[in-house]
Amino acid sequence: MTYVVTESCIKCKYTDCVAVCPTDAFREGPNFLAIDPDDCIDCTLCVAECPVDAIFADADVPKDQARFIALNVELAKTWKPIVEKKDPLPDADEWGKVKDKFDLLER
Repeated sequence: MTYVVTESCIKCKYTDCVAVCPTDAFREGPNFLAIDPDDCIDCTLCVAECPVDAIFADADVPKDQARFIALNVELAKTWKPIVEKKDPLPDADEWGKVKDKFDLLER
């Protein structure tokens, strides 16, 4: 099992999760984070830290978010690791409540 970042992260990019990750498994894109499944050790620390509830165990990803399992794998191959907490995106609080924003994902 590995953990997966889902749609709620798009245009928010809170990095509280990054600060607690013991294996530096997070990867950073322009407006989204991904988890590298090869580095994730299933410790669950990141789940509680996400203020928009965007992180799930791969077996628990909601059905409407299933495409994010493969997306995390894909993006983790090309995005660079993020190992320190940064400020969220400027409108993160508003975007955290928005649904159906997959089309806004920047690669």
